Amino acid sequence: MFAITATAATPDDPLAGLTLGEHPDPTPAEGWTTVEVKAASLNHHDLWTLRGVGIDPERLPIVLGCDAAGLDEDGNAVVVHGVVADPDGVDETLSGSFSILSEHHDGTFAERVAVPRRNLVPKPDSLSFAQAACLPTAWLTAYRMLFTRGRLVPGERVLIQGAGGGVATAALLLARAAGLHVTVTSRDEAKLERATDLGAHAAVPSGQRLPGRVDAVVETVGEATWAHSLRALEPGGRVVVAGATSGFNPPADLPRMFFRQLEVIGSTMGTKQELARLVRMLDATGVRPLIDDTFAFDAAPQAFARMLDGEVFGKLVLER
Repeated sequence: MFAITATAATPDDPLAGLTLGEHPDPTPAEGWTTVEVKAASLNHHDLWTLRGVGIDPERLPIVLGCDAAGLDEDGNAVVVHGVVADPDGVDETLSGSFSILSEHHDGTFAERVAVPRRNLVPKPDSLSFAQAACLPTAWLTAYRMLFTRGRLVPGERVLIQGAGGGVATAALLLARAAGLHVTVTSRDEAKLERATDLGAHAAVPSGQRLPGRVDAVVETVGEATWAHSLRALEPGGRVVVAGATSGFNPPADLPRMFFRQLEVIGSTMGTKQELARLVRMLDATGVRPLIDDTFAFDAAPQAFARMLDGEVFGKLVLER
């Protein structure tokens, strides 16, 4: 079958290890099944794999891709939950065997992907395959950050750092749909304008004072925005962290943490149950993922180059 794989880890030139061509068909293990991929979306995780971050070189070549929507073996339209773990009946993201597709098992950038049968969520007709393919990583991460880990409820105020990224855009749209007051930041004036058009109540240049303090911060930028995130919080507020694209080791600012009784909460991906609730939320509200651009599978290098360049607002999707 045709697939898009990482054949080498090249930290300084990640696209050098990106390979398109024939790859063995998946052979599902017991309890697994195959999905015919109709659409898959890119994530920064794919670039990290090509750079050799979080991947054992012995696992290469491996099919890239964490997200997909397609048809199961019976022809049903499904969304693929990308977490592979031994479920403990509560939260598979906390399992000791936690991984996501394209880390230990071939990912979704192929004609077919093998996944645990329990990982399939029905796709409603109201969502296209391209829209549904945006959900399992960025949108699920945003959903969990806001509502599960962040415990945000209608009427509360949230700051979303780094407007334009996949998680940040998802968080903005989900937060507005849930009745939250939303402030976003960016270094890019055009991205602030786009975020305002999408419904942000306030759009502030990175690092500048906010109109008012917030109850929670959606933090995926890390070192560059960390001090600002802590300063933005009301006493007793919480910062929910699911990434650190600008660096992993900001100053902790412990005096602010304990005097103001702030919470730092880690969050990673989400459960199948949360993905199912997210899909139902979009079906009920009419909120749809913002797709920056779509590409044919054989045009994947152009899509990866766009992501590497960073001039993206929303998701990049591959369609078959």
